[in-house]
Amino acid sequence: MSVPVPRRTVLRGAVLLGAAAGVGALAQIGSGPGARAAATRVDQPTIANCATWGARPPSSPVSVVTSRPNKIIVHHTAFPNTTDYSLAQAYRNSRDIQNLHMDGNGWLDSGQHFTNSRGGYLTEGRHGSLYALLHGQTMVQGAHCVGQNSQAIGIENDGIYLDVQPPQALWNSLVTFCAFTCQQYGIAPTEIYGHKDFNNTQCPGLLHDRLPELRRTVAARLGG
Repeated sequence: MSVPVPRRTVLRGAVLLGAAAGVGALAQIGSGPGARAAATRVDQPTIANCATWGARPPSSPVSVVTSRPNKIIVHHTAFPNTTDYSLAQAYRNSRDIQNLHMDGNGWLDSGQHFTNSRGGYLTEGRHGSLYALLHGQTMVQGAHCVGQNSQAIGIENDGIYLDVQPPQALWNSLVTFCAFTCQQYGIAPTEIYGHKDFNNTQCPGLLHDRLPELRRTVAARLGG
């Protein structure tokens, strides 16, 4: 079930950039016979909220799903591979994505929950996503993968990786983001996928080939 996010909730999420979430210090990772407790706490990475990078307000209220997501889906933006690895470029990229999604696609906001720049800077995508992640009990409904938007966290990685690998900074940031998200939501590292696993697309390019490595590295970060 999903419900509209109250404006107060969205605004509260916008000021929680540096707040530590108390959820998941020893959270169970996954469910069923293979579930285990995370032995190592993953510290919250710096994630610039929508207000910080200058996001436009959503054109209509975003919706909150009143349950935890069960997977992470990795994307690439398919934008040209910039050599500007700065924080300013990360913010500019987030605005470009939002403009494309709202003005080009007609969506109410950025489709993805979070964005990872080529310099390794993380930003909130869809409004309310950071607040939900830090509290670890709900998720904002996204628009990043058909059939998965109410159950999967979407992370966009800036660039196009059909025939080149991402910068190391982007990869390192992706690992940290996935480990923290798995911890917060109790998602098993085995439940990290690529966009092409669910839709007819080339996204996320060569990052898809590295998903086994990503899952192993995230599991190790969690103490597995």
